[in-house]
Amino acid sequence: MSAVVHAEGGVVNPATATAGTWLLEVEDLHVHFVTSRGVVRAVEGISYQVKAGEVVALVGESGCGKSVSSLAIMRLLAKPAGRIVGGRVMFQGRDLITATEEQMREIRGRDIAMIFQEPMTSLNPVLTIGFQIMEPLQIHLGMNATAARARALELLKLVGIPDPDRRLDQYPHQFSGGMRQRVMIAIGLSCNPKLLIADEPTTALDVTIQAQILKLMKDLSRELGIALVIITHNLGVVARYADRVTVMYSARIAEQGAARAIFARPLHPYTAGLLRSVPRLDQPRGRKLETIDGMPPNLLDPPVGCRFAPRCPARLERCTASAPPLVEVEPAHWTACVRGDEMAKVGPVGLGLQSANPLAPQAKSIDAGAPLLKVHDLRTYFQVGAGMQLLKRTHAEVRAVDGLSFEIRRGETVGLVGESGCGKTTVGRTLLRLENPTSGQIYFEGTDVTHAAGEQLKQYRRQVQVIFQDPYSSLNPRMTIGQIIAEPMLVYKLQPDRKAAQRKVAALLTEVGLSDYMAERYPHELSGGQRQRVGIARALAMQPSVIVCDEPVSALDVSIQAQIMNLLEDLQREFKLTYLFIAHDLAVVRHISDRVIVMYLGKVMEIADRDALYSDPLHPYTQALLDAVPIPDPALEAQREYHVLSGEVPSPLNPPRGCVFHTRCPLASAECKLAVPELREVKPEHFAACIKI
Repeated sequence: MSAVVHAEGGVVNPATATAGTWLLEVEDLHVHFVTSRGVVRAVEGISYQVKAGEVVALVGESGCGKSVSSLAIMRLLAKPAGRIVGGRVMFQGRDLITATEEQMREIRGRDIAMIFQEPMTSLNPVLTIGFQIMEPLQIHLGMNATAARARALELLKLVGIPDPDRRLDQYPHQFSGGMRQRVMIAIGLSCNPKLLIADEPTTALDVTIQAQILKLMKDLSRELGIALVIITHNLGVVARYADRVTVMYSARIAEQGAARAIFARPLHPYTAGLLRSVPRLDQPRGRKLETIDGMPPNLLDPPVGCRFAPRCPARLERCTASAPPLVEVEPAHWTACVRGDEMAKVGPVGLGLQSANPLAPQAKSIDAGAPLLKVHDLRTYFQVGAGMQLLKRTHAEVRAVDGLSFEIRRGETVGLVGESGCGKTTVGRTLLRLENPTSGQIYFEGTDVTHAAGEQLKQYRRQVQVIFQDPYSSLNPRMTIGQIIAEPMLVYKLQPDRKAAQRKVAALLTEVGLSDYMAERYPHELSGGQRQRVGIARALAMQPSVIVCDEPVSALDVSIQAQIMNLLEDLQREFKLTYLFIAHDLAVVRHISDRVIVMYLGKVMEIADRDALYSDPLHPYTQALLDAVPIPDPALEAQREYHVLSGEVPSPLNPPRGCVFHTRCPLASAECKLAVPELREVKPEHFAACIKI
C-alpha cells in the first residue's frame, strides 16, 4: 500500500502509523456492485486519512466513486448488490468493516454523521422538523423530550434558522431548500459527531446560500474540532474551504495532497484538465474553454492500465500496460501518473497538455439594427391557493415576473442570472409562450406575439426553441434518439418524408459531436453530456432564430460542461443563433454572455455589458452574488475579502414592500422599505435599480 499525505506536510504509511494519528483511515478500499450485466468495480483500492478539525475534499466526475466510498464508510451500501470486497475503514482505531450492524447503528449519527445531497428526499415529509432533530438525541444520548427540544432549539439557532421555536413544529415542505439543508446540518451536528461527511451539500443551493452553508460548516469544524469530508465537483468550493484534496477518477485515486499544492502544481493530467475546464470569475473571457476529450471508461470492463490513458494527450505506451501506483513526487504530494516527475519539472504545458483551443474565439457578429426579441414591462403572475377562510377558498398571487424589460439582438447572448425563485425560468417559459403573460408585450422581429394564437403561435414557437436543464427528463424514454429529433421536423413539415428526416438527424448528431449510429439508442443508454447534446440537436432541427438555454450545463460535470459551452458558441457562430442563457453560475455566464440581466424576486436589479457588470457591479445584490462565488485558486481565496450575504430570499407570496432586496441589503435605509426603485441608466448602457446609487 502506498504511503499517504500527512496534513502538516510529512508522510505517514498507514501500516506503520501510530494509533491516534488519524481520526479516520480508509485503507485499500474496494467496493463492487453485482448487476445483471456484470460486476461494477465502483471503488478500487482507495486510501485517504482525515484528522480531527480538518476539511478533506473528495473531487472527481460523476461515477468516479466519491459517494460510494463514503456510503461504504457508513455501511449504507444498497444490499445485496453493493459489497465491500476488500480494505479497512479505521475510525478511532476501530475497523468499521468488521463491526456488527448493531454497533454501526450506535456509531451512525452519534460519532459519524452524513449530510446527503438532496435534503428533501432525506427528511421525512410526514414528521415535523423538531421530531427529526430530537430523535437522534433521544436514541443516542438518552435525552428526555424536554432536554431534546431545548437542544433542538439551540441547534436551529446555531445553523441560522430564524424563529426556531415556531419552526420546530413545521414540516419539511414549509422550508426553503437552503433552510432544509440547514436542518440536515443541525441533525448531523445534534450528537456532537467526531466526523461529518457532506455529500454535495450545496449542489441544489443558490450561490449566496451555498456560501452561508459552507462557511457555517467550516467554522463549526474549527470551533468544535469536527473532521469534515466534503464530496463535491465544485473546484471553487474546494479552493475556498478544503485543507487537503483527494482527486478520484474511474474508481481510483489520481492525485492527493494539500489543496494549495494541487491547485498551484497539478501532477496528474486529469487534475490539470479539470482545472483548465473551469470558467473563472476572476478572469475576463479570452480563449474558448479547454476540455477533456472522451468519456470515463465503463466500470463493468475497465482498461487494464491507467484508467485516464484513453483521454490523456500525454500518454505513453506503458500507460496502457499496467495501473500506475500512487507515489510521492513532491513532499506531501502524490500522483498516480508515470510522468508525474516530468510534470513536476516542466508543468502540464511541457507535456503537451496546453489548451486544445489555443486561439481566442472569433469576434461575434451582432446585428446593430432593430432587436430580434424585445420584452416590455413583462409581468407573469400566478394564482395559488392560500387556504380556507369563512368556508371559502382564498387565493394568493405569486408575482414571478414583475415588470421586466430587455432587448436581444440577432447573434447576441444575453445572460439571465439570479437565485432560485427569482423568476428566471418563468421568463423563459413566458417567452416560449408555455406560460401566458399577465401584462406587458413580447415582440419578435417587430411583431407583437404576446397573445399570438393558431398558425402565428405555431410559427413563433418554431423560431424560438429551448434547451432544458435536465436532459434526461426532457427526452421521451420510450422513443429512440432518432425519433426524438425527427418528430418536430415531421410535425412542422420541415422535411418531405421520414427518410429525409433520418438523413437530417444523422447530420444534426454529427453537428453536435455525436455519432450518427446513436440515432438507434434510447436516452437511458447515453451519458448526461450526450443527452444534453441530443437536446441541442432537437432544438437545431427546427432551424430556430432564438434558443432559450435554461440552465443547460448545471447538471453536468465540469469537463462535460466545457464541451457543451464550446459547442453552443460554435453553433451560434455557424447558424447565427441568438441565446437567452439562464443560469445561476456566474462564472459560466461571464464566459458565454455578451450582456447580463440580474434578477431578484421577480424584478430586475441590474443590466449591463458582461465586462462592465463583473468589473464594476453597481447594485448591492450583484456585488453580493459576485462575492459569494469562490474562485478555484486557494492562494487567491486566502487573500480575498468577501462578505457572506445573510438571510434567505423572501417568499414571492409575500414580497417585501419597497425595494424587494432591502431585507438582506447591507445599505438598506428606511427609504428603501417604502420606495420601489426604478431601473435607470447610471452609466452608459449600464442600468441599476437602487436608490443608493
